Amino acid sequence: MQVDDMLLSKLEKLSFLKIADDKRDEIISQLSEIVNFVDNLSLLDTQNVDEKFAMSDDATLLREDVAFCDTSINESIIQHAPLSRDNFFVVPKIIE
Repeated sequence: MQVDDMLLSKLEKLSFLKIADDKRDEIISQLSEIVNFVDNLSLLDTQNVDEKFAMSDDATLLREDVAFCDTSINESIIQHAPLSRDNFFVVPKIIE
């Protein structure tokens, strides 16, 4: 896949991003490198690899699900809020 200015413009539109004109060549170069790297993965021979292959057969260790609340963290965050009430941030109404 060739990354060019037209593709970059399409990606820019889809992502709702604006790329500065002086950065376009750099972004095209970086995207091209990424696409080439991913294309290399298609060269791997996976014909004889079991589809259930995993790096480790060990099960994930589980922990007991215990509720925990450290109120000192909440208090520390609320202290920096310009306005708070009952441990909540108070913000201006934005929907009328």
